[in-house]
Amino acid sequence: MSRIYTVAVVGAGIGRSHITEGYLNNPDKYRVVALCDLDEAKLTKLADEFGIERRTTKFDDLLAMDDLDIIDICTPPMVHYPMIVAALRAGKHVICEKPLVGSLKEIDEVMAVERQSAGKLMPVFQYRFGNGVQQAKAIIDAGLAGKPFVGTVETLWRREAPYYAVPWRGKWKTELGGVLMGHAIHPHDMFVYLMGPLKSLFGRVATRVNDIEVEDCISASVELESGAIGSFTASLGSADEISRIRLAFDNVTFESDHEAYNPGAKPWTILPRNDGTRSAIADLLKDWKDVPPRFHTQMARFHDSLTSGAPLPVASADSRRALEIVTAFYYSSRTREEVVFPIGKDHPNYQSWLPEGFA
Repeated sequence: MSRIYTVAVVGAGIGRSHITEGYLNNPDKYRVVALCDLDEAKLTKLADEFGIERRTTKFDDLLAMDDLDIIDICTPPMVHYPMIVAALRAGKHVICEKPLVGSLKEIDEVMAVERQSAGKLMPVFQYRFGNGVQQAKAIIDAGLAGKPFVGTVETLWRREAPYYAVPWRGKWKTELGGVLMGHAIHPHDMFVYLMGPLKSLFGRVATRVNDIEVEDCISASVELESGAIGSFTASLGSADEISRIRLAFDNVTFESDHEAYNPGAKPWTILPRNDGTRSAIADLLKDWKDVPPRFHTQMARFHDSLTSGAPLPVASADSRRALEIVTAFYYSSRTREEVVFPIGKDHPNYQSWLPEGFA
């Protein structure tokens, strides 16, 4: 029988999805024993719903719980960094929502703490999981797709005034960014996960939809290390909501399902260029085992990592790559310059991408 890890969830907002999708779907792997939130009413309501006995408004209380294995951070972005560092230093395993932290300097510091900690850190990129995206990944990793040519990512969602009525949203110091950070970061991660790392980016950001500080429209042209090229476009002003990823390789073209918040779950459109590739893909996928979407599989694979030593399904290095894209976007838009990866300590936005006056 595999070990059951004890979990504390911090944040009763998106934390609810972590509980319902991630932990209740893996009852042989996890048990949520504690819940933390500053809002006592929300805390009590969620804890009552799932029978969570330990309830606290103080994060430090969790650090002192010797029988607690994992702290799952689902708070607003501005407090991720100190919570991650404190939890790792307390020897806990850590799961944390995106964006992991607010700068490349902070992610490098977090990675340094992680190397000295008994705990492991898993950033949340739940869109990587589901049958559609995982079949595409299997085909690419098997070498059947061949040379990558081009790819496009469209994150066309809708956010209006009620969304930004939450006090920390839409502000640089608390949300740390707009559509680039809180929304398109998922499809952009999927693109890199499938197509490979970026070499350079030339981007634009704009605030055109809502009366907020941060951006709600973005677009960029990217070059990959492989030589492939691509484009990223996102807006929070779309009449409908879709997430669409289309990737053209030498032997196969893939197109994601268009479900806005779960584009990896359902089967993707897979278009082989020739009969030989079609036959090879059919053979590869003939005994395919179901991959449940989102948190269900990400949490299951995290358990595998903890128990067997398998690689983390998402690692801090993956989060750094995502934050490099964010940093490059903001810098390129402000300077009208292309940004080349990797971004190191000598880059002007290494310590912060926030505009002057907000850092």
